[in-house]
Amino acid sequence: MPDRGGQPQRAASGVLSPEAVRLGCKATDKWDVVRQAGALLVEIGAVSPEYAEAMLERERSISTYVGEGVAIPHGTDDSRRYVTRTALGFLQLPDGVDWDGNDVRVAVAIASSGDEHVAVLSALAQILMEPEQAERLRTTTDVEDVLALLADISTEED
Repeated sequence: MPDRGGQPQRAASGVLSPEAVRLGCKATDKWDVVRQAGALLVEIGAVSPEYAEAMLERERSISTYVGEGVAIPHGTDDSRRYVTRTALGFLQLPDGVDWDGNDVRVAVAIASSGDEHVAVLSALAQILMEPEQAERLRTTTDVEDVLALLADISTEED
């Protein structure tokens, strides 16, 4: 589908599709965000509901906050069997959510069945090291902007 400039929409090397980008989300707390992230991954066919439950388990054991207003909810190692394909989900929270004392404005949900998440995390860290890019992810109102910013994220299997 073309964007307003007539260019085809891009997906981030197959791991982030336009359908997986949700802007202007609202959540009551970090648990609500993790539930929404899990539901998004289920909705796009990347995981089964069991994986979404394991995302809550992961968050109970260790915070997935990574800095710059970003959290990366994902499942436990044991839950990888519930992943049908490697994918990302993007939730933007303009009003912010308290995440163990940190203000989270973006949650990037990760579904991976192997070690692909290492490459995804590395690429995401590179993006977040640029404060302007992190700010754009937190404030954009355009799905295409998110896709462009995250276009370099790929997995080792791509």
